[in-house]
Amino acid sequence: MNYRKAEIEDIEALMSLRKQQLIDEGIAPDQDIDEELRTFFANKLTDGSLMEWVVEADSEIVATAAVIFYDFPPSFTNKSGKKAYITNMYTDIRYRGHGIATQLLNRLVEEVKSAGVQTVWLAASQLGKPVYKKFGFQEANDWMEMHLKED
Repeated sequence: MNYRKAEIEDIEALMSLRKQQLIDEGIAPDQDIDEELRTFFANKLTDGSLMEWVVEADSEIVATAAVIFYDFPPSFTNKSGKKAYITNMYTDIRYRGHGIATQLLNRLVEEVKSAGVQTVWLAASQLGKPVYKKFGFQEANDWMEMHLKED
């Protein structure tokens, strides 16, 4: 297994893995999101706000994980205001159960520490929850959300 940071040339593979992740989580592929994904990865990989790792086996990307960095207003509980969101954690079904996700989490947490960020959060699928809990993440319900419909 080869672990490395994703590059612009990996965008098509990242898009494919992201779509498979969404499908595996039960989200119907009822619309084309290729242009949006391509733009997202190109912009975020270029501006440095996204750090994505990939795992290769036999020259094929079989797993990925990313961290997105956000700037929030400083607070008494987070002086810098910087937070990190872990996303795109996905391992091809053929390679699950071999510790790849844990290795990727280790790399992401090191990226977060290197950036001087102290707060990390993520949204966990049912499949991912045991991995995150074992790693040390705790369940919290600190935010609310609202989904807006397009006009």
